[in-house]
Amino acid sequence: MAQQENHLDRERFSCWICEDLLKDPVTTGCGHSYCKSCINTHWDKEEERGSYSCPQCRQTFTTRPVLETSTMLADSLEELKKTGLQAAPADHCSAGPEDVACDVCTGRKLKALKSCLNCLASYCEKHLQPHLQSAAFKKHKLVEPSEKLQENICSRHDEVMKMFCRTDQQCICSLCSVEEHKDHDTVSAAAERTERQRELGLRRQTIQQRVQDTEKDVKLLQQEEEALNGSADKAVEDSEEIFPELIRLLEKRSSDVEQQIRSQQETEVSRVRELQERLEQEINELKRKDHELKQLSDTEDHNQFIHNYPSLSPLSGSTHSSSFRIRPLRNFEDVTAAVSQVRGRLQDILSETETQILQIVSQVDVLLRQPEPETRADFLKYSQEITMDRNTTFKHLLLSEGNRKVRHMRKGQYYSNHPDRFIYKPKVLSRESLTGRCYWEVKVKVGVGGVDVAVTYKNITRAGGSDECIFGFNDKSWSLSCDRNSYCFYYNRIKTPVSGPVSSRVGVYLDHSAGVLSFYRVSGTMTLLHRVQTTFTQPLYAGVWVYGYESTAEFCKLK
Repeated sequence: MAQQENHLDRERFSCWICEDLLKDPVTTGCGHSYCKSCINTHWDKEEERGSYSCPQCRQTFTTRPVLETSTMLADSLEELKKTGLQAAPADHCSAGPEDVACDVCTGRKLKALKSCLNCLASYCEKHLQPHLQSAAFKKHKLVEPSEKLQENICSRHDEVMKMFCRTDQQCICSLCSVEEHKDHDTVSAAAERTERQRELGLRRQTIQQRVQDTEKDVKLLQQEEEALNGSADKAVEDSEEIFPELIRLLEKRSSDVEQQIRSQQETEVSRVRELQERLEQEINELKRKDHELKQLSDTEDHNQFIHNYPSLSPLSGSTHSSSFRIRPLRNFEDVTAAVSQVRGRLQDILSETETQILQIVSQVDVLLRQPEPETRADFLKYSQEITMDRNTTFKHLLLSEGNRKVRHMRKGQYYSNHPDRFIYKPKVLSRESLTGRCYWEVKVKVGVGGVDVAVTYKNITRAGGSDECIFGFNDKSWSLSCDRNSYCFYYNRIKTPVSGPVSSRVGVYLDHSAGVLSFYRVSGTMTLLHRVQTTFTQPLYAGVWVYGYESTAEFCKLK
């Protein structure tokens, strides 16, 4: 009983707006009490309409009412709080701003549980009972609460729209079907829903099938990724074993050569020293004999000289033969030459195998090749910003526009010496190396001569005037030659005429890993001029050859 009274007190002293115990209670002219801040906020929102209403009884006031503080109510609240009265719990059935409210409730609106498509109204649990219990509402269609029920009313005839006009693709009422939609293809809304539900089911089946197929593809890609990572890890692991083994073999060979050299050195030094000792002994013997001969020669007594002369011992054979004196000493210079020759051969092998290995690595391709771009918008997805490398620029070429434009000048420009510079041909390369998918455009202005748009490996010859320096005249470069009236393509000295009208802009598309190089005429549409299918073994660089005075070439900004 006490709990019931406490509950009644909570309801009695709760604000109808915030559902909490009243704070600074005030009373409106219609006799209802609210928190002062709650009613003021409510009326602030209604101020634009020029009228004010009581949230509880909906009484309207043309002027903003003066609020009277309810002193007695405030005192009663203080007394009741001392007895343990707490804020009334929020009614979980009350409709909030985000909820659909019951259309039948008066005063405080409760949340609707269902909406009726026949009555075009929403009902709370209490007011929904007739629909659940009465046979009169048995055929009514109940759906989840909706705020858009009025959209089912025909604005022209104020009748529920239960039909669908397929001709005009809109919902209509029965009166519409015999008036402005007469002779149209009309069906019931339920029939149209059934048809579209069937189509929706088919679309869902298609989507679900695509989801399943895509999930399979994702799983395959995950497996491929694992296999790719495993294969790459194994290759790295094997390489880490093989190359140190090669290093050990080289170190052993170096040790063997050193040991052989030192052994031969020791043998030859021993022989030299032995011969040196014999020669030194011979020198001492000869000096002694020479001293005896000198003494005899210095004897003044003729008889004594003649008497002692026969007693002189004969000279022994010389160890230091004449053939030995003219033969050059044996040394190890040939060993150095032989080792240097091995080093050169090894460098050639490493260079060749490096190219082969890099080519094999670049050919690892898990996914199928994507189709080549078709429209210019497709090409621009792969646009590459290109700038020219001053260190490669021929001395009669003038760079400008942030090193994107080059002009052939009669007067030489000042460039410092650099090993990458083209010495005898008016050419320049890009700073950027090109791999993967790239697209760039070159704006060409032909003066006296022409302009070549090219790609090349970095190791193209820079000095001299041979064909090895010319774009397209070797196996390291590919070139599209542009003059005022025609195009020609060059590779490895082979000339291929290219048909088509000349444009001031040439597009270049590169798919390095696929070995595709294409040149396009860019003029509103993309026109293929020439396509190359090959295997690129090194990164490529964009290049231009401006071989006519006042001719220019510019790498365009595409982003």
